[in-house]
Amino acid sequence: MEGIIIQNISNSYKVVDKEDKIHICSARGKLKQKEYLPVAGDIVNVDEKTKAICEIKERKNYIKRPKIANIDKIVFVVSMKHPSPDLLLLDKQLAFAEKLGVESIIVFNKCDLENKENIEKIKEIYSKIGYITIKMEAKNNIGIEELRKHLKDNITVFSGNSGVGKSTIINNLFKTNVTEEGMISQKNKKGKNTTTAVTLYKLQKNTYIADTPGFSTFDITEIDYRNLDKEFKEFHKYISKCRYVGCSHIYEDEKECNVKKALKENKINISRYNNYVKIYEELKEKYKRRYN
Repeated sequence: MEGIIIQNISNSYKVVDKEDKIHICSARGKLKQKEYLPVAGDIVNVDEKTKAICEIKERKNYIKRPKIANIDKIVFVVSMKHPSPDLLLLDKQLAFAEKLGVESIIVFNKCDLENKENIEKIKEIYSKIGYITIKMEAKNNIGIEELRKHLKDNITVFSGNSGVGKSTIINNLFKTNVTEEGMISQKNKKGKNTTTAVTLYKLQKNTYIADTPGFSTFDITEIDYRNLDKEFKEFHKYISKCRYVGCSHIYEDEKECNVKKALKENKINISRYNNYVKIYEELKEKYKRRYN
């Protein structure tokens, strides 16, 4: 029997077959001796008699933390207020999605709480790059249907800091309370994450969405700092025209850098570029520490 894992808690796996029946399965011993174990999103073969997963189909991608496989899209939920937007975090996540080869959708939530001009200014940065961007008021069910049309026939992960409205959006998509909503602390305006396991929810045929704990803190050190420029979409058409191979597009001694030239001509957004520099230096420093 072939199916998809929709939840993994400890050594127990919920697997949905092609007839939409849910099976509680274990992992066969030989799988545990391999480099990886089954995770949510995996396509697996199950022994129908023993309910043991005996094979994991080849993955098209995999995220280590939280563990999930075979995703098609990531919806990055950014709160415009309480908590305020963290664009450095967003740019880290977008770079990671580019490395995975996964399509990104950016949702700007709580738009009713922020000045329209500020919202448009931030939205325009990412729309110009080519990202799908959606303004949303999840509590008022505004923007939900626009998002829904982008989810069909995909496995989609929802990502963002706690308190940005991920659970509210998922509940509105299903028109029912499928996941416990996180609460915002009035004392420090930080979200308290209530999600405890990666779970895939079936929205419609061949369409799953996931709520994931801790995704906002995932480690991007899988990206080599020397290749970070390739994960910034707006850099692509300028990189090849830099004078030197391996140009970081940062340092003064890098003459005839086409990325910096584009920056001066306002073809690259300054806040995105500044975040690129911060991420580059962070990854470079972590790389150095690995060998010291």
